[in-house]
Amino acid sequence: MVQVVLPALITDIRRIYDVYFSAFENDSMGRLMVKILFPMEIDDEFRKAHAAGTLAYWHTSPWQYTFKCVDTDTGDIIGMCLGDIYLQERTVEERMNHGVPWLTGAERERAEAILDPLWEVREKLFGGRPYIYCHVIGVDPQHQGRKAGALLVQWGIELGAKANLPVYFESSPSTVKLYKRMGFEQIEEKVVHKAAVLGTEADIEVPLMVKMPAGMGMSFAEWRRASLDKSN
Repeated sequence: MVQVVLPALITDIRRIYDVYFSAFENDSMGRLMVKILFPMEIDDEFRKAHAAGTLAYWHTSPWQYTFKCVDTDTGDIIGMCLGDIYLQERTVEERMNHGVPWLTGAERERAEAILDPLWEVREKLFGGRPYIYCHVIGVDPQHQGRKAGALLVQWGIELGAKANLPVYFESSPSTVKLYKRMGFEQIEEKVVHKAAVLGTEADIEVPLMVKMPAGMGMSFAEWRRASLDKSN
């Protein structure tokens, strides 16, 4: 039973997002985030429009990539990963926060109240400097426990090592231990989602994780200081 990570193809879009929309059924934070970002009914009409929008974005994005974890025995896509790979410096304009344009009114305000603080911390930590940002890793609930998620994480770590770039991820509280076991460090900066926005009984802190490439020979804090010194 072999699993491999491959780039997602155009023909994979519907299946990739089948995985995405179902992956967080057993994770309270992930389930909540999907509901906030996509509060509409996830029916066939929505999925067609979403697939078309995803394809259009693939034609225009200079740095966002989608990957799939495939069971080679069956050919089934059992996991997915979405990430931005910033190999060069980016301008302020290129780093603009475009919010959540697929929503309107109170739904958009709520979603942006969740996502904007995450963007602000990324801007503070990295600015225009090159790094790898993992948006999401999802595994089909029927295949969870087969370490597909860990395989996708390891693929990202190896990419960071080859590119000599930090790999950054906003973890769910339930998966932070996995990332620590795989060598990620939890940084001091914090993002706390307020209960009033989430609709939960208590605030939820988002663990911010980073993995430095071994070849760089420095901690994340040292890398930040060196990068800031270089830019000044």
